Amino acid sequence: MATNATTRRNGVPPKFVTGSILRHILVMTGAGAIGLMAIFAGDLANIYFLSRLGDEAIIAAVGYASSILFVSTSIGIGLSIAATSLVSPALGAGFRVRAKRLSTNAHVLTFVVSAILSLVLWLLIEPMLVYLGAQGHALDLASRYLTILLPTLPMLALGITSSAVLRSVGDARRAMNVTLTGAIVNTALDVVFIIYMGWGIDGAAIASAISRIGVMGIGLYGVIGVHKLMGRPKWATLTKDSVAFSAIAIPAVLTNIATPAGNAYVTAAMSAFGDGAVAGWAIIGRIIPVAFGAIYALSGSVGPVLGQNYGAGLPDRMRSVLTLSLWTMVAFTGFAWAALALFAYPLASAFKVEGVALELLVYFCRWLSPLFVFLGALFIANAVFNTLGRAHYSTLLNWGRATIGTVPFVMAGAALGGASGVLAGNMIGGIVFGIVSVMLGYRLISELGATSRQRTIETDPIIVSPQ
Repeated sequence: MATNATTRRNGVPPKFVTGSILRHILVMTGAGAIGLMAIFAGDLANIYFLSRLGDEAIIAAVGYASSILFVSTSIGIGLSIAATSLVSPALGAGFRVRAKRLSTNAHVLTFVVSAILSLVLWLLIEPMLVYLGAQGHALDLASRYLTILLPTLPMLALGITSSAVLRSVGDARRAMNVTLTGAIVNTALDVVFIIYMGWGIDGAAIASAISRIGVMGIGLYGVIGVHKLMGRPKWATLTKDSVAFSAIAIPAVLTNIATPAGNAYVTAAMSAFGDGAVAGWAIIGRIIPVAFGAIYALSGSVGPVLGQNYGAGLPDRMRSVLTLSLWTMVAFTGFAWAALALFAYPLASAFKVEGVALELLVYFCRWLSPLFVFLGALFIANAVFNTLGRAHYSTLLNWGRATIGTVPFVMAGAALGGASGVLAGNMIGGIVFGIVSVMLGYRLISELGATSRQRTIETDPIIVSPQ
């Protein structure tokens, strides 16, 4: 019945409110995984080509800089979550005009907020690096890298937001192309700037900066040129929608910077064991998103599928989205673990690591990587909370994981097992938070699922009102 009403408003039914939920999840995740893993592979290519230069300080510098870049990227992702959480329910309810307005204002607000935050981070580059433990040549290299790359955060944030809107529509292929294009450009320019022109870490930063401009261009083309989901912003609607946007974006950004904040603490703990430990941690940090890229993509696919069914008032399908997403995540983790365990030493050889860096890389691949299943559960639950208007749940759980789920475990690990103990403590600390997040996700769906679609429209008009 909801689908018929939606069809009358929109001309065609929303994509995710009918048909196989598992198929929707797998199609969206598959396309998203290709795009995400490609751009993460571009980051991995940066560190791979730099490792060929044989300077451990360069890899350590990228490790320090990555902790700060992770914060900036997480800000962009947090802002894009607000776009998904507003646009997908509007499309699910059949209000395309409303979705276009929300998409427009989400892009404007994303640009303004990310520009301000990138300036703040840019002004604090050296103090942040010193806090992380960077010193000497590694400090100078990391500062140069960030000075070039941080100003491009607004371009990246706009591209990520456009990709989120494309996923909300169900256009998995174009959403994939946004990040895929960036990865191809990044990797190609790495070869030119690092290998052929000999620009080293500066070349890596310039390649990434140019790729972010490409990400923005492809994303905006899909939203504006293909789906016509962006118009001219109006001050009156911008100020009105900024309230709803902020209600989701602020906790979503806080949620997303929790992980890099925790990782920054891990980096600082690793620095006590030398540049080799930081280099090993930096390589692991680039391998994780490539190996587990399907899980990151899966968490990004949950919001649009769940949001459309929430807007259409289909509680049984909402619960199935969470269940099937969790089982899919477990399967992806198993495949990734098997691959990492099998290729642990070839990976170490490819990056020319030795000593403590080699020890860390092999230890993670063979023994710690399966614990990513609990982080995957937390990521999926975050998508549920953000889409269903409980973004503060995500904030509390992620900061809990980044503090009491990280600091004491890392401290104990460092005391008992050195650099390897730091790595183990970081992974073990996430177990409880993954379990609790899933329990809360099911509880929230049960509570909201009992609410009729009509009541959703009446009590949450900012999401689904037609005007």
